[in-house]
Amino acid sequence: MTDNVVSLEYGGKEITLIGTAHVLQESAELVKQTIDTTCPDAVCIELDVPRYKNIQNPEAWKNTNVADIIKSKKVGLLFANIVLSSYQKRAAQKLHTTPGKEMLQGIESAKEHQCELVLADRDIQTTFLRIWRKLSIWEKCKLFSSLLFDGTLAADEEIDINDLMEKDDLEAALSSVDEQFPKITEILIHERDQHLAYKIKTAPGKKIVAVVGAAHIPGIKKEIYRQQDLDSITSIPKSSGVVKALACIIPIGILLLIGYSFITNLQMGLQQLSSWVLWNGVLASLFTALALGHPLTVLAAFVSAPITSIDPLLACGWITGLVEATIRKPTVEDVNNVPEDIFHITRFFKNRFLRALAIVFFSNIGSAIGTFIAGTDMIRNMF
Repeated sequence: MTDNVVSLEYGGKEITLIGTAHVLQESAELVKQTIDTTCPDAVCIELDVPRYKNIQNPEAWKNTNVADIIKSKKVGLLFANIVLSSYQKRAAQKLHTTPGKEMLQGIESAKEHQCELVLADRDIQTTFLRIWRKLSIWEKCKLFSSLLFDGTLAADEEIDINDLMEKDDLEAALSSVDEQFPKITEILIHERDQHLAYKIKTAPGKKIVAVVGAAHIPGIKKEIYRQQDLDSITSIPKSSGVVKALACIIPIGILLLIGYSFITNLQMGLQQLSSWVLWNGVLASLFTALALGHPLTVLAAFVSAPITSIDPLLACGWITGLVEATIRKPTVEDVNNVPEDIFHITRFFKNRFLRALAIVFFSNIGSAIGTFIAGTDMIRNMF
C-alpha cells in the first residue's frame, strides 16, 4: 500500500498524495499512518460539502420524500446519487468494511493533529449536472437503460481489489457505461483531477496531505504543475437553445395545426384532435404500464400526456410520478432496500421508491414518442 503514497513539491510546499480505494480497510490504516508521520498543516480529502455531510450521517438520505424530489425536478440527480452510494455500500459489504472509511479517518486525523481540513472535490451535483447537460436525449435514454438493465455489481460478483485501486469510485459505479460515453469519463475523472489538484496546491500551510482515490493520482501529479480554470469546470452548461426553441415551437405548431383543421373542416379538426390525444395518451400510458405503474397512474398518464406535451413547463412524468408516490407510498423497508434493489431488475420494480422514480422516466419517454408520431400523423392528414 505504500506504493500509493506520492510525494511532490510545488511552490515551496511539500505535498503528499495518498491513493486509496474507498472501501478498503488498508486504505484507512494508510491514511492514519501517513498523517501521523507527516504532521501536516492541512489535510485535503476527496469530498465536497454534500458528501461530507452524508458521510457523517449516512442514513440521512433515507428521510428523502420521493414526491418532493419529483416536484423539485431532481429525479435524475437522485438516481445518480443512489447508484454511487449503492455501489460503494455493496462493495464495502463484500469486503467487510465501511464505505468511505479512509475519508472518515482523514477527518478524524485532521482533528487530532489540529490540521486545516479542505474539502477538495467538486460538488457532486455540479458533476452530475455537467454530465446530464452534455448528453443528448438519446444518450440520456441509453445511459438510464444501461444503469438499469446492465447493473454494476451483481450479487455473486467478486471484488477485484486491484481494480478498485485503479478506478475512481464514481467511475467504477458507472463502469458498465463509461466506454459508451467518453463525455462521462472526461467530466467524471479528468475535470475532477483539475479541481482536486487546484484545491490541494492552494491549501494553507507548507505541508499538505491529500487523501484521494488512487485513480486520480496520475492526473493530479500532472495537474499540480499546470494552471487550472476552475470557472470552466464548475459552471453548469445551459440547456441547448435548440431544445428550448423546439419546446416552444412544437406545442405552438400542434395548436395551430389543430386550430386550422377545425376552421377548414370540422371533421378534419376532430380527426387531428383524436390523433393527438390517442397517440400521446396511449404511448404514455403504455410506457407507464411497462414500469408497473398503478392502474390510476396509467390513467393519469393517458389523461395528462396530451396536455403536458403542449405545455413546455410541464412533463407527463411529474404527474405520473406524483400519482404513483401518492397511491403507493414508499415504505421504510423500500427505502432501506434501495442499495440492494437498484441492481436487480425484478426487485427494482417491486421497490415503491425506485418504481416511482422509474415511472417519471418511462412516462416522459412514452409521451415524447407519442408527440413525435402524433405530430407526423397530423401533418400527413393535412395533405
